[in-house]
Amino acid sequence: AIREQLGPITILVNAAGLDGFRKFSDIDFASWSKVIDVNLNGVYHTVQAVLPDMVEARWGRIVNISSSSAHSGQPFMAHYVAAKSAVNGLTKALALELGPKGITVNAVPPGFIDTPMLRNAENQKNLGGTVEDHIKRTPVRRVGRPQDIAAACAFLISEDAGYITGQILGVNGGRNT
Repeated sequence: AIREQLGPITILVNAAGLDGFRKFSDIDFASWSKVIDVNLNGVYHTVQAVLPDMVEARWGRIVNISSSSAHSGQPFMAHYVAAKSAVNGLTKALALELGPKGITVNAVPPGFIDTPMLRNAENQKNLGGTVEDHIKRTPVRRVGRPQDIAAACAFLISEDAGYITGQILGVNGGRNT
Protein backbone atom coordinates (compact mmCIF):
# COMPACT_ATOMS: atom_id res chain seq x y z
CA ALA A 1 0.00 0.00 0.00
CA ILE A 2 2.84 2.43 0.83
CA ARG A 3 4.60 1.66 -2.43
CA GLU A 4 1.38 2.21 -4.39
CA GLN A 5 0.69 5.50 -2.61
CA LEU A 6 4.21 7.00 -2.43
CA GLY A 7 6.33 5.09 -4.91
CA PRO A 8 9.49 3.03 -4.35
CA ILE A 9 10.65 2.76 -0.75
CA THR A 10 14.25 3.83 -0.21
CA ILE A 11 14.21 4.75 3.48
CA LEU A 12 13.34 2.35 6.28
CA VAL A 13 13.44 2.91 10.02
CA ASN A 14 12.68 -0.29 11.91
CA ALA A 15 11.24 0.95 15.19
CA ALA A 16 9.02 -1.85 16.44
CA GLY A 17 9.70 -3.09 19.92
CA LEU A 18 8.16 -5.43 22.45
CA ASP A 19 9.62 -5.88 25.91
CA GLY A 20 8.94 -8.41 28.60
CA PHE A 21 10.18 -8.73 32.15
CA ARG A 22 10.62 -12.25 33.50
CA LYS A 23 13.30 -14.35 35.07
CA PHE A 24 14.93 -16.39 32.32
CA SER A 25 13.80 -19.62 33.99
CA ASP A 26 10.20 -18.38 33.76
CA ILE A 27 10.26 -17.45 30.05
CA ASP A 28 8.32 -20.07 28.16
CA PHE A 29 9.08 -20.66 24.52
CA ALA A 30 5.91 -18.89 23.35
CA SER A 31 6.96 -15.68 25.18
CA TRP A 32 10.52 -16.05 23.93
CA SER A 33 9.30 -16.49 20.35
CA LYS A 34 6.90 -13.52 20.50
CA VAL A 35 9.63 -11.12 21.65
CA ILE A 36 12.10 -12.48 19.06
CA ASP A 37 9.43 -12.33 16.37
CA VAL A 38 8.62 -8.65 16.90
CA ASN A 39 12.12 -7.37 17.71
CA LEU A 40 14.22 -9.40 15.28
CA ASN A 41 12.05 -11.16 12.72
CA GLY A 42 10.16 -7.90 12.15
CA VAL A 43 13.42 -6.32 10.98
CA TYR A 44 14.02 -9.25 8.64
CA HIS A 45 10.54 -8.98 7.11
CA THR A 46 10.60 -5.21 6.58
CA VAL A 47 14.10 -5.20 5.07
CA GLN A 48 13.10 -8.03 2.74
CA ALA A 49 10.01 -6.06 1.70
CA VAL A 50 11.83 -2.84 0.78
CA LEU A 51 15.17 -4.18 -0.43
CA PRO A 52 14.15 -4.62 -4.08
CA ASP A 53 13.26 -0.91 -4.34
CA MET A 54 16.58 0.12 -2.80
CA VAL A 55 18.61 -2.21 -4.99
CA GLU A 56 16.84 -0.92 -8.10
CA ALA A 57 17.42 2.70 -7.05
CA ARG A 58 21.05 1.90 -6.11
CA TRP A 59 20.37 4.01 -3.01
CA GLY A 60 18.83 3.28 0.32
CA ARG A 61 18.94 4.00 4.02
CA ILE A 62 18.07 1.49 6.72
CA VAL A 63 18.11 2.41 10.40
CA ASN A 64 17.33 -0.31 12.92
CA ILE A 65 16.28 0.70 16.41
CA SER A 66 17.95 -1.70 18.82
CA SER A 67 18.50 -1.03 22.53
CA SER A 68 21.21 0.09 24.90
CA SER A 69 20.48 -3.12 26.80
CA ALA A 70 22.31 -4.91 23.98
CA HIS A 71 25.51 -3.28 25.30
CA SER A 72 24.95 -3.63 29.01
CA GLY A 73 22.51 -6.52 29.39
CA GLN A 74 19.38 -6.25 31.47
CA PRO A 75 18.15 -8.68 34.09
CA PHE A 76 14.75 -10.27 33.50
CA MET A 77 14.84 -9.36 29.79
CA ALA A 78 16.96 -12.12 28.25
CA HIS A 79 14.69 -12.53 25.22
CA TYR A 80 14.59 -8.77 24.57
CA VAL A 81 18.35 -8.36 24.99
CA ALA A 82 19.00 -11.35 22.74
CA ALA A 83 16.75 -9.98 20.00
CA LYS A 84 18.13 -6.42 20.13
CA SER A 85 21.72 -7.73 20.22
CA ALA A 86 20.92 -9.76 17.12
CA VAL A 87 19.57 -6.60 15.45
CA ASN A 88 22.98 -4.98 15.99
CA GLY A 89 24.72 -7.99 14.44
CA LEU A 90 22.28 -8.05 11.53
CA THR A 91 22.90 -4.33 11.00
CA LYS A 92 26.65 -4.90 10.63
CA ALA A 93 26.21 -7.89 8.31
CA LEU A 94 23.73 -6.04 6.07
CA ALA A 95 25.97 -2.97 5.94
CA LEU A 96 28.78 -5.07 4.49
CA GLU A 97 26.49 -6.85 2.05
CA LEU A 98 24.43 -3.89 0.88
CA GLY A 99 27.03 -1.10 0.90
CA PRO A 100 28.21 -1.92 -2.66
CA LYS A 101 24.61 -1.46 -3.79
CA GLY A 102 24.46 2.12 -2.42
CA ILE A 103 22.52 1.15 0.71
CA THR A 104 23.64 2.13 4.20
CA VAL A 105 22.52 0.22 7.27
CA ASN A 106 22.99 1.57 10.79
CA ALA A 107 21.45 1.04 14.21
CA VAL A 108 20.38 3.38 16.97
CA PRO A 109 20.22 1.76 20.41
CA PRO A 110 18.24 4.16 22.59
CA GLY A 111 18.89 4.47 26.29
CA PHE A 112 16.22 5.63 28.72
CA ILE A 113 13.67 7.30 26.45
CA ASP A 114 10.45 8.71 27.86
CA THR A 115 7.95 6.51 26.05
CA PRO A 116 4.84 4.64 27.12
CA MET A 117 6.95 1.44 27.15
CA LEU A 118 9.37 2.99 29.66
CA ARG A 119 6.61 4.41 31.85
CA ASN A 120 4.81 1.08 31.83
CA ALA A 121 8.00 -0.64 32.97
CA GLU A 122 8.34 1.97 35.71
CA ASN A 123 4.73 1.46 36.83
CA GLN A 124 5.30 -2.29 36.95
CA LYS A 125 8.44 -1.68 39.07
CA ASN A 126 10.68 -3.32 36.46
CA LEU A 127 13.32 -0.59 36.24
CA GLY A 128 15.13 -1.13 39.52
CA GLY A 129 13.92 2.29 40.65
CA THR A 130 12.07 5.17 39.08
CA VAL A 131 12.86 7.14 35.97
CA GLU A 132 13.94 9.96 38.29
CA ASP A 133 16.41 7.59 39.99
CA HIS A 134 17.93 6.74 36.61
CA ILE A 135 18.14 10.40 35.60
CA LYS A 136 20.50 10.92 38.55
CA ARG A 137 22.81 8.27 37.04
CA THR A 138 22.64 9.69 33.51
CA PRO A 139 25.50 12.08 32.68
CA VAL A 140 23.24 14.61 30.90
CA ARG A 141 20.81 14.47 33.86
CA ARG A 142 17.61 13.97 31.94
CA VAL A 143 15.56 11.22 30.39
CA GLY A 144 15.77 10.95 26.63
CA ARG A 145 12.94 12.13 24.42
CA PRO A 146 11.58 10.47 21.30
CA GLN A 147 12.83 13.56 19.41
CA ASP A 148 16.40 12.59 20.37
CA ILE A 149 16.00 9.29 18.57
CA ALA A 150 14.24 10.93 15.62
CA ALA A 151 17.13 13.39 15.22
CA ALA A 152 19.68 10.57 15.07
CA CYS A 153 17.55 8.73 12.51
CA ALA A 154 17.08 11.89 10.44
CA PHE A 155 20.85 12.29 10.25
CA LEU A 156 21.48 8.64 9.37
CA ILE A 157 18.96 8.71 6.50
CA SER A 158 20.37 11.95 5.09
CA GLU A 159 22.92 12.41 2.31
CA ASP A 160 25.27 13.80 4.97
CA ALA A 161 25.51 10.26 6.38
CA GLY A 162 26.25 8.61 3.03
CA TYR A 163 29.69 7.44 4.21
CA ILE A 164 28.38 6.00 7.47
CA THR A 165 27.30 2.37 7.49
CA GLY A 166 27.48 -0.55 9.87
CA GLN A 167 27.55 1.77 12.86
CA ILE A 168 25.78 1.57 16.18
CA LEU A 169 24.99 5.18 17.21
CA GLY A 170 24.09 5.19 20.89
CA VAL A 171 21.58 7.83 21.93
CA ASN A 172 21.62 7.43 25.68
CA GLY A 173 22.71 10.57 27.45
CA GLY A 174 26.14 9.08 28.14
CA ARG A 175 24.90 6.05 30.07
CA ASN A 176 26.54 3.53 27.72
CA THR A 177 29.80 4.82 26.25
